Amino acid sequence: MPGFLVLGAQKAGTTALYAYLLWHPGITGPAWKEVSYFDRHYRRGAHWYRGHFPLRPGDRRVGEASPGYLFHPLAPERVRATVPDAKLIALLRDPVDRALSHYHHEVALGREPLTFDEAIEAEPERTRGEEERLAREPGYFSDAWWDHTYLARGRYAEQLERWLAIFPPEQLLVVASDELAADPGQTYARVLEFLGAPPHELGSYPRVYEQNYAEMRPETRRRLAEHFAEPNRRLYELLGRDLGWQAP
Repeated sequence: MPGFLVLGAQKAGTTALYAYLLWHPGITGPAWKEVSYFDRHYRRGAHWYRGHFPLRPGDRRVGEASPGYLFHPLAPERVRATVPDAKLIALLRDPVDRALSHYHHEVALGREPLTFDEAIEAEPERTRGEEERLAREPGYFSDAWWDHTYLARGRYAEQLERWLAIFPPEQLLVVASDELAADPGQTYARVLEFLGAPPHELGSYPRVYEQNYAEMRPETRRRLAEHFAEPNRRLYELLGRDLGWQAP
């Protein structure tokens, strides 16, 4: 079973970080990202989950990365029931930029027919009642909640508060995606220290799955910055530091 989990957020750099961690000689885990046991596949049971990890890892640290965990309302309780001592890592990206990246991801998968502005406007109606149903019916899976939560996934404080209601703060490391992009070596070292893994340097820190796409309209960016102003303030208060994200 894993000793650490990269929880998310989606489109916040988890693929790059997990790749860096797997390049460490003392760390192992599934070769592919997103086992998604604690959000999509919990009904398959712990035996199914255990099958994704080496039977005899030796002294290597074992982990996995599934960026839906941070956002799923039942994931914290499920993690506590299965791997209560796991170290938890959350990467957080400016929620305005994260929303746009998420949107283009859904478009590329053929799951989003609307424009970005239309999708933002449609989100409340598309996802109405879905999180409550997920919490009420553990076996339920919501495509709308999974695919079209562009804004909801960027309200990080309420997600972190769910985890911190169950796990002590020293068990959770929060990393800003900007830090990983600007100084990947230092951020990698910080994560290794948190995991208790031996220091290790990579020859390079390539950007993984970086994509270019059309920017959002300035008025849309201003509107989203206003939307996230209060959630970001709440997050900064929770973390005890300002992440410097765009403000209205």
